[in-house]
Amino acid sequence: CIDPKGKIRQFGSQWRTENCLDCSCGEDGTRCCSSYATPVDFDGEKCERIFHKQTCSYQVVEKADHTKECPVSAWVG
Repeated sequence: CIDPKGKIRQFGSQWRTENCLDCSCGEDGTRCCSSYATPVDFDGEKCERIFHKQTCSYQVVEKADHTKECPVSAWVG
């Protein structure tokens, strides 16, 4: 398989990209999907989601005070 950056990967190998995708190489080619869940049901007027690339995760915090987390009712991913 050839990954999105052009690197040759062995069959059966798995890796995480710098864009937080989990990829694998199989007989049917390369497959990638997001390695994180995205918050979708929260108070969008009061809160915002922030993506942390180092941990491949989202945090939902108050817009006015990023030290206060907001409740999230649903995630997708």
